[in-house]
Amino acid sequence: MPGDAPFDLAELHERAVGRHIVVVGAGIGGLVAALEVAKLGIRVTVLDAAERPGGAIRSAEVAGLALDLGAESFATRGGHVERILGELELSGEVVDPGTGAGGAWISGLPGVGAAPIPTGGVLGIPGNPFADDVRRVIGWRGAWRAYLDRIRPVLTIGHTRSLGDLVAGRMGRRVLDRLVAPVTTGVYSSSPAHIDPDLAAPGLNAAITRAGSLQGAVLALAAERRSAPGGAVRGIRGGMGRLVDALVAAIEGRGGEVRTAAPTIGLERTDDGSWRVLLAGDDVDPIDADGVIVATEEGAARGLLAEHADALDADPPAPGPVVTVVTLVVACPALDAKPRGTGVLTVPGSHRAKALTHSTAKWGWVAEQADPGVHALRVSFGSADEGPATDGMSDAEAAGLALDEASAMLGVSLSRERLRGHRVERFAQSQPAATIGQAEATRAARAAVRGVPRVGVVGAWLSGTGLAQVVPDAVSEADRVRREVLFDPEH
Repeated sequence: MPGDAPFDLAELHERAVGRHIVVVGAGIGGLVAALEVAKLGIRVTVLDAAERPGGAIRSAEVAGLALDLGAESFATRGGHVERILGELELSGEVVDPGTGAGGAWISGLPGVGAAPIPTGGVLGIPGNPFADDVRRVIGWRGAWRAYLDRIRPVLTIGHTRSLGDLVAGRMGRRVLDRLVAPVTTGVYSSSPAHIDPDLAAPGLNAAITRAGSLQGAVLALAAERRSAPGGAVRGIRGGMGRLVDALVAAIEGRGGEVRTAAPTIGLERTDDGSWRVLLAGDDVDPIDADGVIVATEEGAARGLLAEHADALDADPPAPGPVVTVVTLVVACPALDAKPRGTGVLTVPGSHRAKALTHSTAKWGWVAEQADPGVHALRVSFGSADEGPATDGMSDAEAAGLALDEASAMLGVSLSRERLRGHRVERFAQSQPAATIGQAEATRAARAAVRGVPRVGVVGAWLSGTGLAQVVPDAVSEADRVRREVLFDPEH
């Protein structure tokens, strides 16, 4: 609470009586923020335009299998997500991905076809270009070109903010196109040209300064990461949708309300300094609130806040990537061998899809549900550089394209007769936090919003994509708004 003033819990609860905060957006950021607000007894109402809460977390049954259709895991770094799961009594349901299938592969390699992603690199950048698994991907010519990084003039910090320029200049196009580009396109939905290396790989520039070469920096950083805890991803048995359900139940259990199919169309400041939240529909009454937290995607958030926040543009500086995920359930005993490990990334331009996850190979809880020879696959389309190849297709047509792409990536024929079920989901993503200039843009947006009394904003467009970034940011911002509401001298 403000300064070091001693407020006990009873006094905080007393101050919370009669207070009301509205959260606009029921993705994970909005739900976590709402739960934080409700913990002190402040009444909270969550509004979302969609038919169901969760945002990018979507779980459903496909051909009788409970599956994640959107985000399927969370990064363990920082322990932020697991703390929330502990509060929600889901710790016992957290699971690790399987290791028996091996790692992911890269498909679309000229003259090679497909090969496992080399181990020990950072963002696909190899520490040893002559390692067998690296040379298999880039060939002897690529390995010798990458080796020049060791004997070129010493590399120091600050030469470039573009990962693509850094890698191409030091190690050559084969490393860039065949190793780094598949990783950044698959993970960030973005070309290496647009990625800031120091944001995508914190500590890389400092390691470059110490080592004097990119390879030396990668070796040093990879060693640090191997010795540091919290670098893995984990999932939830039964799907990440269980986190959404648990958050909604916890909010409602504390007297809050989560309303779906309730689009917010505007915010108004009242004469007494409170807020009025305007909803779509002529017969829908506005909601009065002491504070508001906007937890939508960037475009909608800016549209709601721009008229109240000086220097906040109503439109995003650049649109984020749009991604379509096609989930397939197929009967194909040939996939029992897990021919491409846990999944596939593609060399940009070699396939119409950017990535594939073999869910029954990656997650034991998915495999346990399936009959022998039945497999779940997720095929992803779209990046910042091009829209999904599925745009304009019916769901059946998108599933057909996904089958074709999966066949090519996995090296296994998947005919239409093998398809038991499918589901198509489309996501408008935020600009990756590692995009060049994004950090400056988000700092400016935060500063503008924090000039508006008793208003906060959360979401991946500010914190960075992934629950490990979204959750702690939502907790922090909810606490800030909650403080303003409880201790506003005008209140």
